[in-house]
Amino acid sequence: MSVDTPRRIVLLRHAKADWSQDADHERPLADRGRQEAPLAGRRLADAGITPGLTLCSTAARTRETWKLVVTELPHRPRTVYDERIYEASLGELIALLNETPEDVDDLLLIGHNPGIHALADALAGEAEGDILPRMNRSGFPTSAFAVLTFDGEWKSVEHGTARLIEFWTPH
Repeated sequence: MSVDTPRRIVLLRHAKADWSQDADHERPLADRGRQEAPLAGRRLADAGITPGLTLCSTAARTRETWKLVVTELPHRPRTVYDERIYEASLGELIALLNETPEDVDDLLLIGHNPGIHALADALAGEAEGDILPRMNRSGFPTSAFAVLTFDGEWKSVEHGTARLIEFWTPH
């Protein structure tokens, strides 16, 4: 692949979690989350987004979200469960993106707020239409995703280097 080919980053917040007695890392999805996660997968599939790699937090709610999203995609991408995504700072998330292998065109990152929202906002140097203010007004709800494009190598991803082209929520 040429580094001149636009790449896509899809940032997906996990589906609605249950407020159980479990430790935060082990919280499962709520019924609403189990209904909305497949909708996100369908929307990704309808948009023709087929990630070559998925990076997923190790938290139970992100793993369960991915299990429901991936069933809606035309093929299952390589998946890496990375404990660094859970409670990651903005800088740590950018560092993870920079580690992406150069043969990956489209990357899906499944994580948590406030990190996912902060990452989408930080990367978006440009945005189509009113997408950026709409995303920021929404607070990036559960099961929402942002799609950003950029040109170049993964190691060059940093603040302001991407264009926000889509923001979707199930509501």
